[in-house]
Amino acid sequence: MSDPTAGLNTEQLGVYFALMEVSSLLQYAVEEHLRADGDLSYVQFQILARLVDAPEGRLRMTDLADGVVYSRSGLTYQAGLLDKRGLITRSPSPDDERSVIVTVTDAGRDLVARVLPGHVDRVRRLLFDPMIDGDLTELSNVLARVREHMRATPPRSARSRAVRNRTD
Repeated sequence: MSDPTAGLNTEQLGVYFALMEVSSLLQYAVEEHLRADGDLSYVQFQILARLVDAPEGRLRMTDLADGVVYSRSGLTYQAGLLDKRGLITRSPSPDDERSVIVTVTDAGRDLVARVLPGHVDRVRRLLFDPMIDGDLTELSNVLARVREHMRATPPRSARSRAVRNRTD
């Protein structure tokens, strides 16, 4: 086990800064496009995209927060903005009055369909085009391993809530 009081070595520090910079640059470019073409923040796009991909276009708010890794209060605020624009609806869960069900509307689906081509183009051009043979597989394997490790002890916003008295 490594010494928790020791700093990062030069290679670790370089990887850490490179990852943070790449992540920030990609998110900035993607968000710039989403704001210009859809008047959406990155989090709002994530919400809509996850709903479009969900069965029947609906998810419990807590499941949405866990998938997006955003605070529940922040997600509630963002969902409120999307609801005001008619891109989603929110309603009480028929199974649990404490849960809220979020459903994408046709307008929300249309907006995702409109911004998705530009979003894909930015991601492909900035992230995937510079890669060479084997990079994608290697990066995918490394990130999957790190994500699994991080999700094992997630922040509160990413922790799944135990579902009480749930019958499937």
